[in-house]
Amino acid sequence: MTGTRADDEAGPPLAGITVVAIEQAVAAPLATRHLADLGARVIKVERAGEGDFARAYDATVHGQASHFVWLNRGKESIELDLRSEHGRRVALDLVDRADVVLSNLAPGAMERLGLGAQALRARRDDLVVVTLSGYGDGGPYRDRKAYDMLVQAESGLCSVTGTPETATKTGVPVSDIATGMYALSAIQAALLRRERTGVGATIEVSMFEATAEWMGHPMYIRMYDDRQVGRMGLSHASICPYDAYPTRDGQVLIGVQNDRGWAALVRDVFGRPDLVDDERYATNIARVARRAEVDELVGSLTRGYDSDDLAERLDRAGVPAGRLNDVAGLVAHPQLTARDRWRDVDTPAGPIRGLLPPMTFADVELPMGAVPALGEHTDAILAELGRGPDHRTRGEDA
Repeated sequence: MTGTRADDEAGPPLAGITVVAIEQAVAAPLATRHLADLGARVIKVERAGEGDFARAYDATVHGQASHFVWLNRGKESIELDLRSEHGRRVALDLVDRADVVLSNLAPGAMERLGLGAQALRARRDDLVVVTLSGYGDGGPYRDRKAYDMLVQAESGLCSVTGTPETATKTGVPVSDIATGMYALSAIQAALLRRERTGVGATIEVSMFEATAEWMGHPMYIRMYDDRQVGRMGLSHASICPYDAYPTRDGQVLIGVQNDRGWAALVRDVFGRPDLVDDERYATNIARVARRAEVDELVGSLTRGYDSDDLAERLDRAGVPAGRLNDVAGLVAHPQLTARDRWRDVDTPAGPIRGLLPPMTFADVELPMGAVPALGEHTDAILAELGRGPDHRTRGEDA
């Protein structure tokens, strides 16, 4: 069904929404970058003279930090000293024009600045105020430092990640990412409710609780079977066969999800129909109980094929399979090229490549705005507020 003219001209879904982001590092900037991708105006408040400390994590992208260019495209940057009276007044001017205020400063910092959720909602009941923190506003861990690695460890995520010999954190900051994505979801839900009721929201998202939610599978096994899920490397604690298996020239990952998949693997890929109903292997429960034996059996069969040949046979049989790519393999992945996912993104040091947002709207391509220089939009925003450029007076750290 083709879209109507109105559909074609609808524009980005959050066009007209203004977000004030008092943010740093990863979790909050991820949420607000997606809001910017969806068409919202995001005004990023940065510490005068220093900015978001993620700007200095590294200098690998034409002299710019890889985290920062990933997380901050499409935003406007204003430098403010929120410890100064002038900086606070400007911040409140911004709040008065905003739909959403999001922050992830240290616990209590926004309250000390007079910018806490209660004060802002008292000023504007239709405002959506979102606070991101490590452990939430209460409890014995409230004031603890909460970097991604620490939260992964505290939440038990590291205990189920890695090899049997070594616990590890994940290779990307999943606690930060989980927090940012829950914040994004909650903001959109709050804006939708506000459309119906006119009432805003006070929202809190903690890294620890976001990560604990992702631990549902091993948590239920611990609570109801009184056992710790083992660290499985590439394998899976509850499914077999599910691992990397050797071929003549490398390896292929195979993930059999159910007994129909087992039948397709042994009958249609390996030509072993005798294994379909073999009581030792016919059910997933039986296969998991004999995991080492099943892995050795499957490995003995995969060794007879080249990787490309085996991958084709697995695809034809409908058996889930894949290659163990490195990051270079991701960058060069033919699926991204075939789907035209790469775009140029402007930065202060020149254009860089970036991937389109993963939420694809049929009627509009989501914008991928420029990565801002520190304070690039300060004077323009102050002028918009009817204020002069006296923002650079600094106070002590909040």
